[in-house]
Amino acid sequence: MNLNHPIKMLVTGWCLATSSLPLLAQDTFKVCADPLNPPYSTKNQDGFENKIASLFAQQLGQKLQYTWFPQRLGFIRNTLTAPVNDKEVDSKNFKCDIVMNVPAGSDMTLTTEPYYRSAYVLLIAKGRGWDDIKTPGQLADLPENRQEKLKIAMFDRGPGTTWLQQNGLLEQGIPYQSMSGDDGNNVAMQLDKDLKAKKIDMVILWGPIAGHIITQNPKNSYAMLTMPASPGIKFDFAMAMGVRKGDSARKAQLDKLIAANATAIHAIIEGYNIPLLPVEKTAKAKDDD
Repeated sequence: MNLNHPIKMLVTGWCLATSSLPLLAQDTFKVCADPLNPPYSTKNQDGFENKIASLFAQQLGQKLQYTWFPQRLGFIRNTLTAPVNDKEVDSKNFKCDIVMNVPAGSDMTLTTEPYYRSAYVLLIAKGRGWDDIKTPGQLADLPENRQEKLKIAMFDRGPGTTWLQQNGLLEQGIPYQSMSGDDGNNVAMQLDKDLKAKKIDMVILWGPIAGHIITQNPKNSYAMLTMPASPGIKFDFAMAMGVRKGDSARKAQLDKLIAANATAIHAIIEGYNIPLLPVEKTAKAKDDD
């Protein structure tokens, strides 16, 4: 997909798109990001978060600046709410101002309106005896001798594990950690390697990670099946951008950028083979005022 066309059109008209944005006293668009977290962000700035941040910075006429830190426990504490000078406890000068990808309504930050919504999927490697599976529910109905051959990756924290348990398939699950702690290998990269090595044949995972794996392989290497709605299990989530609590001016600025660039943002994310669902606006939070 050629992403330059819609982006170019919107960047060319950035004055119109941003004329009513609240002005913030700074000339730098300061982003908190993971240096090795494809398809979201990388130090090479080739993730979809990087491209959206670059688009926004260009429209604001600001310099794009990153604070890099692994996306794991302590990420917000060490980036968004960390002062530049650790000795200045009450400092208003922070290492970075924006997290490009957080769950809408997260209690860790003040969140913008969601800019994309995706879902968990069942990703199946083709040509390994599972090409007849057209819906996730078929796995639960397989004869016992076929179920015993299943090698399904699942996460220690995720709805896929609950779904496997509900469908009597937990014993066929191969557990993975959501946060590996490996600075040279994130979970999407590890799953890609293990699928290629045939350590696993399928995995229930978040749509953007599935999209990354598909992008790294020849066309038609995988079947991607959206996980169905199940009692007590949520598979779809809206994602937003996060700023420090109380930073309502920056939130308002980002909300306007998200609305003005909806077409370009959709094109960027879709270019990573990420399954997308319609986005609905969130209810206004108390911290928005």
